[in-house]
Amino acid sequence: MASEEASLRALESLMTEFFHNCTTNERKREIEELLNNFAQQIGAWRFCLYFLSSTRNDYVMMYSLTVFENLINKMWLGVPSQDKMEIRSCLPKLLLAHHKTLPYFIRNKLCKVIVDIGRQDWPMFYHDFFTNILQLIQSPVTTPLGLIMLKTTSEELACPREDLSVARKEELRKLLLDQVQTVLGLLTGILESIWDKHSVTAATPPPSPSSGESGGDLLSSLLQSPSAAKLLNQPIPILDTESEYICSLALECLAHLFSWIPLSASITPSLLTTIFHFARFGCDTRARKMSSVNGSSQNSVLGQERGRLGILAMSCINELMSKNCVPMEFEEYLLRMFQQTFYLLQKITKENNAHTVKSRLEELDESYIEKFTDFLRLFVSVHLRRIESYSQFPVVEFLALLFKYTFHQPTHEGYFSCLDIWTLFLDYLTSKIKSRLADKEAVFNRYEDALVLLLTEVLNRIQFRYNQAQLEELDDETLDDDQQTEWQRYLRQSLEVVAKVMELLPTHAFSTLFPVLQDNLEVYLGLQQFVITSGTGHRLNITAENDCRRLHCSLRDLSSLLQAVGRLAEYFIGDVFAARFTDALTVVERLVKVTLYGSQIKLYNIETAVPSVLKPDLIDVHAQSLAALQAYSHWLAQYYSEVHRQNPEQFISLVSTALEAITPLISSKVQEKLLLSACHLLVSLATTVRPVFLIRIPAVQKVFNRITDTSAQRLPDKAQVLVCRALSNVLLLPWPNLPESEQQWAVRSTNHASLISALTREYRHLKSSAILPQRKVRLEDTKVIIHQTLSILEDTVESISGESTKSRQICYQSLQESVQVSLALFPAFIHQSDVTDEMLSFFLTLFQGLRVQMGVPFTEQIIQTFLNMFTREQLAESILHEGSTGCRVVEKFLKILQVVVQEPGQVFKPFLPSIISLCMEQVYPIIAERSSPDVKAELFELLFRVLHHNWRYFFKSSVLASVQRGIAEEQMENEAQFSAIMQAFGQSFLQPDIHLFKQNLFYLETLNTKQKLYHKKIFRTTMLFQFVNVLLQVLVHKSHDLLQEEIGIAIYNMASVDFDSFYSAFLTEFLASCDGVDSNQKNVLGRNFKMDRDLPSFTQNVHRLVNDLRYYRLCNDSLPPGTVKL
Repeated sequence: MASEEASLRALESLMTEFFHNCTTNERKREIEELLNNFAQQIGAWRFCLYFLSSTRNDYVMMYSLTVFENLINKMWLGVPSQDKMEIRSCLPKLLLAHHKTLPYFIRNKLCKVIVDIGRQDWPMFYHDFFTNILQLIQSPVTTPLGLIMLKTTSEELACPREDLSVARKEELRKLLLDQVQTVLGLLTGILESIWDKHSVTAATPPPSPSSGESGGDLLSSLLQSPSAAKLLNQPIPILDTESEYICSLALECLAHLFSWIPLSASITPSLLTTIFHFARFGCDTRARKMSSVNGSSQNSVLGQERGRLGILAMSCINELMSKNCVPMEFEEYLLRMFQQTFYLLQKITKENNAHTVKSRLEELDESYIEKFTDFLRLFVSVHLRRIESYSQFPVVEFLALLFKYTFHQPTHEGYFSCLDIWTLFLDYLTSKIKSRLADKEAVFNRYEDALVLLLTEVLNRIQFRYNQAQLEELDDETLDDDQQTEWQRYLRQSLEVVAKVMELLPTHAFSTLFPVLQDNLEVYLGLQQFVITSGTGHRLNITAENDCRRLHCSLRDLSSLLQAVGRLAEYFIGDVFAARFTDALTVVERLVKVTLYGSQIKLYNIETAVPSVLKPDLIDVHAQSLAALQAYSHWLAQYYSEVHRQNPEQFISLVSTALEAITPLISSKVQEKLLLSACHLLVSLATTVRPVFLIRIPAVQKVFNRITDTSAQRLPDKAQVLVCRALSNVLLLPWPNLPESEQQWAVRSTNHASLISALTREYRHLKSSAILPQRKVRLEDTKVIIHQTLSILEDTVESISGESTKSRQICYQSLQESVQVSLALFPAFIHQSDVTDEMLSFFLTLFQGLRVQMGVPFTEQIIQTFLNMFTREQLAESILHEGSTGCRVVEKFLKILQVVVQEPGQVFKPFLPSIISLCMEQVYPIIAERSSPDVKAELFELLFRVLHHNWRYFFKSSVLASVQRGIAEEQMENEAQFSAIMQAFGQSFLQPDIHLFKQNLFYLETLNTKQKLYHKKIFRTTMLFQFVNVLLQVLVHKSHDLLQEEIGIAIYNMASVDFDSFYSAFLTEFLASCDGVDSNQKNVLGRNFKMDRDLPSFTQNVHRLVNDLRYYRLCNDSLPPGTVKL
C-alpha cells in the first residue's frame, strides 16, 4: 500500500505547488505533462480510486475524477470487462459513502462520471443504473443525491454529445422516454408531499379582507372552478432549508426534462398545479418582509431561497410554453396553465392601501420579473391565436393586467421588454384584421378601449411633463451597438408602438397626439415675446430657475412629439390620402409655420440663461421640426399630383415657405445638426416632391449662387454633398405630371453643365499639373480637392442611377470632362492608395449608373487603363503591403469588373480572356495562401459572375444540335480556364473562413440551379466526386459546423446527378480511403448508409455516416496500444 500512499502524498504536493501563485509557467507545464502521462497509464484508475477515498485535497479529487472521465469517455472500449465491473461498483459506493461530506462541485463531478458510465453501458452491462437513481430519489436520506443524478442523466443522455453512434443516441432517448412517466410521477409526489406537510403546520390566520389578498373578481372568471381558486388562495407554507433545497432540485429536474420531452398526458394536471403553487413563491413579498423584520441573515437568505423557488417554477412553465406544437389533448392543460399564471399576474399587480403596484414589483426578485415577462411574451407570440377563441378566456381583462404590469415596471429594461410584448400583440391584431375583413368591426370594438389607453400611456411616458424623474435617468450620450443612446432607443421603441396603434385606429391616434403637440407648440411659438435684441445679438429673457426648468421640459417634449408626428406620416398617404387630407394638411401647415418661425427669429443663435441646457434644446426642436416636415415629403408629392392642374396656390405657398425656412440655415455658421436637417429637407423637396417651380423660387437661386461662388466659405463635407445633390436633382429629375415636351430639358441641361463646371473647376485644373512631381504640401492640397470633388460627383451619379435615360444623359454630359480628368490622373496616383480608393469608388458608381451613357469606346479605354495599371507587382503591393486601404482598392477594381462581365450583349466580351487571366494568374496566386479573407470574397464573386453571365464562353450550345442528338453533350471551349476556376472554388472549401465557404457553396448551387453545372460532362467526369469528398471531409472535421445543413443539401445535389455511381463506386472508395477505422467498421458504415434517393433521408444518412465515422475513430484512438481486434 506504501506505493499508493507515497503516490498520494506526491500528488498532493504537486497539486499544491501547481496552484501556488509563485509557481512559474514553465514549472506548471512540467507538472501538467507529468500528470497527463500518469493519467495515460493503464491501471492509473486504481490509484485514483485510492486517492478519492483517502484524500481531503480538492485538487487531488478533481484530478482523479478527470482521469476517470477520460477513461470512460475516450478509452472505455479497451478497458477489460472485469475492470469495468469493478469501476461500476466502486464509484457509486464511494458516492453513497461520502456524498454528505464532499464539496458540492466534487460530488457533482462524481455524479457525472457515474452517469457517463451509464451512457456507455446502460442497460446491457449496467442494468440497475436507472433503478438505482429511482431508489435514491425514493429514500428520504438520499433524495437530494438522486435528484442530482437524475438531472445529470437528463442532461447527458437526452441530448448526448458527438462521442456516441447515432444508433446508441436513438436507443438512449427511447430508454429515457420509457421512464418519463415514472420520473414525473416521483417528482410530483415529492413536491406535493413537501407542500402538504408544511401547509398543515402553517396555521396562519386567513388574511383580513382589507389586505386585498382575497380571491379577486378576475380569479373566479379565470378559474371557473371555486376549488382551484380556493387552493391558490391558501397561504404559502414556510419551508425548512432542507425542503427548500429538495424542491429546488426537483424543479431544476423538471425544467430540464420539459426541454426535451414532448407535450403529452404524462404531464398531469396535478403536476401543473403543483408547479404553479411553487411559482407563487416568487410573488410572495411577505417572505422578504419577514426576513427584514427578523433581521437575521439566516432569514434573509431564506427569503432569497423562496424567491428562487418561484424563479425555477417559472422556468418550468416557460419551457412548456415555448413548445409550438401542441397536441389536441394538451390544449386544455394549456388553458389551465394560462388561467393559473394570470392569477399570479393579478396577484403581483394588485393595489391595496399598503402598496402601489410599482413598489410591489420592486420588492420581487428581478429574475422572477424577467421570467414572468418571458412567459407573457411566449403567451402572446405563440399561444394567443390558439387561446383567444376560447370563450372562457377573458382576453380584454388579460390586456388590462398586462397594461398594469407594463407601466409599473421598476426598470427601463423591464419596460422595454413589455413594450416588445405590446408590439407583438399589435402585429397579431393587424394581421388578424387584414385576414378577417368580415368581422373587422367586432374585433375593433373588442380592443379599441385597450388600444386608446395604451397609446395615451405610452405618449405620457415619453414626456417630461408626466415622467420627468424616469426620463432624466436615461443616458443620452453613450452609443450602443445600434449606434443609438439609451434615450433614443426609449423614444424609438415607444414611437413604434404609437405608430402601430395609428395603423389600427388612425382617427383616435391623431386626435390623441395632435392636441398634446399643440400645447407644446404654443409655448415654443410664444418665446418670441421674450426675445430682446441687444448690442451683442438676441437674448432670451427667461431667467428664473423654475421657468428655465419648465421651458427645458417643454422643449424636450416638443422635440419628442415632433418625432412622433413625423413617424405617423406614412398613415396619411396612398389610398387614405383623401380621407385623412384635412388632418395631414393641418400638420404640414403647422410644421411649415414652426420651421419658418425658428429660422426667422434665429433661435439657434440666441443667448439664454442656461446655455448648456436651453441652447441644445432650441437647436434640437428646430432640427426635429425640419425632420418631421421631411417625413411628409411623400404626402406633399401626392398632394402636388392631385392639385397641380386646378388650384395649386396653397401647395406653392407651403413649398415656398418651407424653402424660406431652409435657406438661412445653409451656412457654415449654423450648428451641424441643424444644417444637416435643413439639407435633408431640401434634398427631399428636390427629389421626392419635384415641383416644376422650384428652380424659379428666389430662395433656391440663392442657394445655387452660394454653392457655385468660390469665395464663399465651403460647408462641411456632408452638408456640401447634400446641397449639391439637391441642386443637381432639381435640374436632372423629370417633373411629375408633365409630358416630355414640357420638361424644358435644353435649359436644364445648360444649367446643370454650368453647375457641375463650377463645382469641378479646381479639380479639372489638376490635369495639367498632375504630370509634374508633387511637393509634399501640394500633394496634401491636391488630395483634399480630389476628395471633395469626387465625393460630390459620386453622390450626384448615385442619386440619379435609377432615373430615366434623359436624366442620365444630361448628367453624363455635364460630368464627361471630369471623368476624363479622373482617368488621366489615375496613373499619377496609383501608389497613393487612399486617392486610388476614392477614384475607383467614383468609377464603380459610374459603371453602375451611367455605363450606357459613357459609350463603348470610352468604357473600353477605362477598363484597358485599369488592366494595364494593375500589374502583378502593383496588385502584390496593394494587397500585401498597404493594409486595408490597399485591399479596398483591389476589391473596388474587382467590383468594377463584376459590373463589366454582367453586361448583356457582345460589347465587353472581348475583355473576358484578360479578366479571367487577371483573376487566375495575378490576383488568385497572391491571395490563395493568405489566411486573411481580404479580396477573396470579391474575387470569387467576380469568378461566379464570369461563369453565370458568360456561360456560352465555356459551353457553346446550338439549339439545333441538341434537338437532333437528344441530350447531346455541349461543345466545351476554354476548358483550361474553366477547370482553373473550379479548382479555385474547391480550394476555398479547405480554408477556415466560414463566410467565404458559405458564399462559394451558394455560388456553386446557383450555377447548378441555373446552368446545370453538376450535370456538365467535364464536371461530372473529373470534378464531381472530388467536391463531394471535400464536403464530406469538412463535415467529418467539424470545421464549418454552422453550415451542416447547406453542405448536406449540396452533397445531395451533386450525388443525385449519378446516384448509381455514388452508391456503387464513390461511397466504397470514400470509406476505403478513411483512416482510423478498420474494415469491419467500414462495412458497418457502408451498410448503414441506406440507398435512399430523397433529400431528407439522404442528408440524414450523410449526417449518420459522419457522426459514426467520428465515433469509431474516437473508439479506436482509445484502445490501448497492441490491442488485437477480431
